[in-house]
Amino acid sequence: MPGAEHFLNSDLSLLEFNGRVLALAEDPAVPLLARVRFLSILSANLDEFFMVRVAALRQAAAVAEPGREGLSPEELLDAIAVRIRGLVERQARCLRAACLPELAAHGVRILRWAELTEPQREGLRRYFTEQVFPIITPQALTRAPGHPFPVIPNLRLSLAVVVRDLGSGPLHFAYLKVPDTLPRFLALADGGGFVPVEDVIRENLGLVYPAHRVEGAYAFRVTRGSDLELDELHAVSLLKVIEEEAKRRPYGPVVRIEVERVMPEAVRELLLRELLFDETAPGAPLRSEDVYEVDGWLDLASLREIARLPLAELDYPPHRGRAPLAAGQSVFATLAEHDVLVHHPYDSFEATVQRLLVEAADDPDVAAIKLTLYRAGGRSRIVDALARAAERGKEVFVFVELKARFDEERNIEWARKLEQAGIRVVYGLVEIKTHAKTALIVRREQGGLRRYVHIGTGNYNAATAEIYTDIGLLSADPALGADLHDLFNELSGSSRPPQAAFRRILVAPTSLLKRLIELVEREAEHARAAGSGRIRAKLNGLADSDIIVALYRASQAGVDVDLVVRGVCTLRPGVPGLSERIRVVSILGRFLEHARIYHFANGGDAEYYIGSADWRPRNLRRRVEVVTPVRDPACCRQLDAILEAELADPTAWELEPDGGYRQRRPEAGADRRGSQERLLDLASATA
Repeated sequence: MPGAEHFLNSDLSLLEFNGRVLALAEDPAVPLLARVRFLSILSANLDEFFMVRVAALRQAAAVAEPGREGLSPEELLDAIAVRIRGLVERQARCLRAACLPELAAHGVRILRWAELTEPQREGLRRYFTEQVFPIITPQALTRAPGHPFPVIPNLRLSLAVVVRDLGSGPLHFAYLKVPDTLPRFLALADGGGFVPVEDVIRENLGLVYPAHRVEGAYAFRVTRGSDLELDELHAVSLLKVIEEEAKRRPYGPVVRIEVERVMPEAVRELLLRELLFDETAPGAPLRSEDVYEVDGWLDLASLREIARLPLAELDYPPHRGRAPLAAGQSVFATLAEHDVLVHHPYDSFEATVQRLLVEAADDPDVAAIKLTLYRAGGRSRIVDALARAAERGKEVFVFVELKARFDEERNIEWARKLEQAGIRVVYGLVEIKTHAKTALIVRREQGGLRRYVHIGTGNYNAATAEIYTDIGLLSADPALGADLHDLFNELSGSSRPPQAAFRRILVAPTSLLKRLIELVEREAEHARAAGSGRIRAKLNGLADSDIIVALYRASQAGVDVDLVVRGVCTLRPGVPGLSERIRVVSILGRFLEHARIYHFANGGDAEYYIGSADWRPRNLRRRVEVVTPVRDPACCRQLDAILEAELADPTAWELEPDGGYRQRRPEAGADRRGSQERLLDLASATA
């Protein structure tokens, strides 16, 4: 077993990924609104990182056992803080020095109060009086009889207000939550720009505190640990347990305090002291290092409001995916002839997967539809079609995973709506998530019943299908149909992970990890016997120790390993004697790379797989995942072309042995288009 020095840390690797997101925002070649969007995405990613990973590390700090890479939780928390402060400083500098001036040059000005004309100020004063003042509630920020310290909700922008009695007297501290029903950036009535909502509140506090003189008001924001703690084994109703835990999420243990740089030290110390006093969760206590100073606005995730402005000339050009299924015949007729591999968003989700399910709902010969639902999003034509199918007497079964992180409440809502439509719904398995992306359709045809399947890498969500790259296989292969029949029977009839002996598909947490290691070892045997072997894989994350060790051994045996890993990667490539034949690249761009593809050369008899599983412990050991082989020659050629295009991407980031990333720079005169741009151009040319 390789030592600790042969593994990178997953949390630091995730922060490296966020550094690459920030690099997109810093890149002047990226459209301006997209750069603003990447700044927003970075903040949202860091929020989740604190809510999940930092919260877990703070709890682990009480145990103080080092991780696989030899770092104790305390050491890792210190390293994380250093990295994040650097990211936040770069982000603020990018916004202040690059994005805001460019936005202003295009007529989008985000103004401070001092920059406004008197008519603009008067308009905002009226807005405050009519729309804001009636819904804000000031609270004392220090403890007093009858006035406990307020519970400050997770991720809510707030103001710490310093006031003094009129005339004279001591200072008082107050807390004011900025209502989350308001836009973060208020549009000026004259079209002259936008003003942050906290600035408008700050400048009108005299109405809120008429008996005091306002000495100052400083924005701050609290982040709380937000992973749900579920006692699933003893739950009578999994839905109700998750629903109750989700309601508690805004009030978990504090893991971060963000403050404006101008906030006085005394106010910072007060916040830290009072929040520390209220801290009851186990783990490391709040420290001054948990206070993050920001040079500018807090909560830059709200820049999404600016990124959504209808300014097409400042964003990526619009794209409409191909419709690879023939318009003149049913999807079922096409799949009876051959498999179809779809690659979203280059292939339209609506014209492929959604079309299949809508057609199934409306086809009188379809007897049953079964589906796994992980993140359905908002309004869904697929869910509408399932409800319509149930109303028409079809057998409809939906497995809704309620434990999809941060989508629990939305999935609960979908589960209830599906049940009300007469659909049979199962909520989830005990102590394990079902992350598989599978659909099964049973249709009456001449000669009996025939099964049609969709097995994919992405959710049944039309909105994310436009911005995530995903792969799906549509097939009438009898073996795949029989496998999904067995899978859905187990999901509906048992609380355990699926145990069936499947014919083709690989299923976690039972068979997938073992089979993957066998496939890697088989490639090593080919290399030892014939002097050649090759593995290619495209993943969101790679962190499973057993898989990594198997890949190291394959490299040592002579196997060339080429990996496209978008996010977390704890494998060290290019280490002499260990992994010098392993190369790892990461691709970021307009779309979020989300597909999973595995390829094993197998001595010339190549095998391709797609599915929902990354090579991470949670996917291989703690989730139900489904991976399918792809056997149709045309589909295999598509997968090969995708892998080769991404491995050759001239803008990809290469992982170095020390865990850092270096971006490729195309030579002068060379084609600078990344793989996403090339695939978009190909899709447009063949639409």
